[in-house]
Amino acid sequence: MLQAGGHWRNWVGNQSCIVRHKGAPESEVALAEMVREATALGLNVRCAGSGHSFTPVVATSGLLLTLSGMQGVVGIDQARKRVSVRAGTTINQLGKVLKSSGLSLINQGDIDSQALAGALTTGTHGTGAKLGNMASQIVGMRLVQPDGSILVVDETTPDLLEAARVSVGMLGVISEITLQTMDAYNLHEKLWRCDFDECMEQHDELAAKHRHFGFFWCPVPESRHCYCLPDTASVSTTSKTSDVCEMKVIDITDRPPMEQAFEKIAYSSEIYPIEYIPNFHELEYAVPVAHGKDAVRAVRKLMLEKHPTCIYPIEYRFTAGDSGWISPFYQQDSITLSVSGEPGTDYWEYLKDVDTILRQYGSRPHWGKMHFLGAEDVTALYPRAGDFRALRARVDPEGRFLNDHLRQLFA
Repeated sequence: MLQAGGHWRNWVGNQSCIVRHKGAPESEVALAEMVREATALGLNVRCAGSGHSFTPVVATSGLLLTLSGMQGVVGIDQARKRVSVRAGTTINQLGKVLKSSGLSLINQGDIDSQALAGALTTGTHGTGAKLGNMASQIVGMRLVQPDGSILVVDETTPDLLEAARVSVGMLGVISEITLQTMDAYNLHEKLWRCDFDECMEQHDELAAKHRHFGFFWCPVPESRHCYCLPDTASVSTTSKTSDVCEMKVIDITDRPPMEQAFEKIAYSSEIYPIEYIPNFHELEYAVPVAHGKDAVRAVRKLMLEKHPTCIYPIEYRFTAGDSGWISPFYQQDSITLSVSGEPGTDYWEYLKDVDTILRQYGSRPHWGKMHFLGAEDVTALYPRAGDFRALRARVDPEGRFLNDHLRQLFA
């Protein structure tokens, strides 16, 4: 049943591996058989998802699975507003089904092409000071174990649920996820530009007043083009084009859909995503919210004074704390601060300098984005790291779902 292996690379090309076998199951039964066969052969098993991680979480020399053949909604519980969906379903596919069913995701990120299982279990998030990451919407899942059996995780197994929500594929191969959703809603989005000091002055008020608030800090005019950001000069409160913030607020509205320059109303999942092209390698850390402004000021100073050729914007968002054991937001309301290096350039010193700054605030990384943590850092930053490692060892004692990168952090 296993296919011959070959070469795999992620969406931006900074991670790749040569695998012995590939697998593309189209059902949970086929998936379980592939995992069982790989275990019998002594192979490690990883899933590629949509390949949107910048870290080597996928890399394996054993069996590499894609769940692109396992897509679609399994069932919708309208009374409880819950939806069960196959793990390979992409976020944008799910959004279309939810819209037709009168439901919406509670929140989502600004890329919607990822497979759900990979996006949620690496800690993917949107923005909103009172809104958790996407994994906090998980209320159940089905995990294929090394022997091919199915581990059912739900609210009757609270420790398993909290460990599995953000687990980077280390507790088994997810075949199905059940999400808590809410009644369908429209969102009203407004964009504008201001200078950095004005942004900092409004920071607390905007975060408290709006369901969603975030911004991109652009050191130079060319920065906008790195992330395909629109030119909001016509709705700017400053005449500057350098050292400016591209601002965004979004709120639920009862008003009907509309669109005009830098203002739009549409169904929720049609507002959240923006367009990115894969021309960046990203680092992102969750910083305790109390230190957010200090952190962004420090990274801005670093970029302007020491690394002026690093011009990709800083992306700055908010995420509420949650209960996932190795979630970047475990019991910690946070801002997320991300920076990027340009492919083909030596950006490592720059990212290391950013890491040095953010570490002083007790920041935690997005598992799918570049970071410099070791096992001791994980132990120090995540109060439930020991519990997660122990649980992982119980469900996968031979480490079939680990790779070199994850073994270093969690074995």
